[in-house]
Amino acid sequence: MGINGKREYLSAIRERYKSATKKQKRKILDEFCCVCEYNRKYAIQLLNGLRKRLKRFGKRHKGRPKKYADPVLLEVIKRIWIALNLPCSKRLKSALPLWLPFYNTYFRANLTQEQSSLLLSISSSTIDRLMVPVRASAHKFGLCTTKPGSLLKQHVPINTDQWDETRPGFLEADTVAHCGTTTEGMYVLTVNCIDLATSWREQRAVWGKGERGILAALQDIEQTLPFPILGFDCDNGSEFLNWHIHKYYTDRPQPVKYTRSRPYHKNDNAHVEEKNWTLVRQYLGYQRFSKPNLAEQLNDLYCSQWRLLLNFFIPSTKLISKQRVGAKIKKVYDKPLTPFQRLLQCPEIPTTTKDYLNSVLSKLNPFILQKIVKNKILAILKQADPLPRYILQQVDSP
Repeated sequence: MGINGKREYLSAIRERYKSATKKQKRKILDEFCCVCEYNRKYAIQLLNGLRKRLKRFGKRHKGRPKKYADPVLLEVIKRIWIALNLPCSKRLKSALPLWLPFYNTYFRANLTQEQSSLLLSISSSTIDRLMVPVRASAHKFGLCTTKPGSLLKQHVPINTDQWDETRPGFLEADTVAHCGTTTEGMYVLTVNCIDLATSWREQRAVWGKGERGILAALQDIEQTLPFPILGFDCDNGSEFLNWHIHKYYTDRPQPVKYTRSRPYHKNDNAHVEEKNWTLVRQYLGYQRFSKPNLAEQLNDLYCSQWRLLLNFFIPSTKLISKQRVGAKIKKVYDKPLTPFQRLLQCPEIPTTTKDYLNSVLSKLNPFILQKIVKNKILAILKQADPLPRYILQQVDSP
């Protein structure tokens, strides 16, 4: 029997099937399946007219109803994700309780209590699923500008062991060159310092790689840290291995443990090398800052809204353990926390310092800080030298 014949046969018996008794329906269904060679369940759907309704409205979703189908929730997650500079889902989940209290005021929104509760209880895997349509990737290029300094290699010991990561005060330092595609001439550099125990971040801009400029940046960083410096570890660059910095850390009543990494082993400074990308390159890019006034503008940013936003509102993870399993390495990370939250958990930090930091936090709004940081960065990038066309083509290519 052809398809048209089956349709005529179905229309002829459908009304008789609906008005029949249960025993009669069984006989009609048996005959219909035998003649048309249909599956019994499929034949029941045809006789009851369910196939047309399924095609019109789609198949019924099985399982629990979706809690996060509300587009408002996705909009909130997207806005905070962009404000945090596109973090991973685990860091975004930890940041939501810090940013949500300011969301209604800043965006003039009306999030209900139920919506806020859903956002606070959302899992990182659900965030990943919701953010699939809006995620994007970028590829950038940079230059290494570290030239070995040989003057003090015998005076500064090499350190390849892990620092005491349970106590704040042990810093790793590095410079990020805003040199564009050439290292010739003078340009701005960022001195990046990271505390290993709390991930507290401090950055300062300098004009050129002069020893006195780097020393002044390190002195200013030490004055703003909420804890004393106990150890200072750097690479083998001449900007760090010089007599000015050596005397600054060693000629004091309580000398700082001043060490360096092995030459050409960047992984010895893995903590700060990673932060060079997440804290500097992702925000400032790879353009050349060839004007001296850009160092002043960067320091105005670094010493104000920048450090407050990064240390109080942007969480990060720390590696707890690493184990080799066959050909793979299994890494275990702790819960993402902000540097401020890690400081509060440190028993070495005095109560007065914690109270002061809490008072600073109570006056801050992360959305306002992020907006000011964004505007200042855009103003700085407008004055920077543009990247060559061949670099832009490589970045834009898939």
